[in-house]
Amino acid sequence: MNSSINASKIIIDNENDKIISKAEAEEAVKTLIRYIGEDPEREGLIETPKRVIKSFNEFYAGYSQDPEIFLSKTFEDIEGYNDIVLLKNINFESHCEHHMVPIIGKASIGYYPNKRVVGISKLARVLDLYAKRLQTQETMTAQILNCIDKTLLPKGTAVFIDAEHHCMSTRGVLKNDVTMTTNLFSGCFLEDTNLQDRFLKMAT
Repeated sequence: MNSSINASKIIIDNENDKIISKAEAEEAVKTLIRYIGEDPEREGLIETPKRVIKSFNEFYAGYSQDPEIFLSKTFEDIEGYNDIVLLKNINFESHCEHHMVPIIGKASIGYYPNKRVVGISKLARVLDLYAKRLQTQETMTAQILNCIDKTLLPKGTAVFIDAEHHCMSTRGVLKNDVTMTTNLFSGCFLEDTNLQDRFLKMAT
């Protein structure tokens, strides 16, 4: 399913080409407020549906952008540099696709250049784009790696993510201070365990 989000409406493209208006989305929020036993018309909640939809436009902005665009501009003048490029401890906030509660953590993204590099801020933008969707951490890890591999065509890519899942800490088993780690490798990182170890030591 391909989706795009803007300030006025949420567009969901599927087999029926449904369009959900901002007013319909706000009415859905009112329904949920009633479901939990509250009155959406009381003073403190009158503006809540509008605020929730506005926040959704921020939380899920990743559906309206193409991550490959961020990596399209590269630089080939690297003076023969031939080693890992690593952007470490990038903060991100995402939302669990199972309960729609926050996933908050840090990612480290590395690649081994193949004659060209990309501006480091673009790696952070790729992370943010995938984070601004309903996610599982495993899926997001793979999406970031696959995007870099496809667009930059490096010798190899490595991604490490460490995050706290509020679906575990604020509901359900209620376990605080627990984080989940995922990592994925391709190319030379996948083939060379020493290179994997170097990356993980640098990333953590």
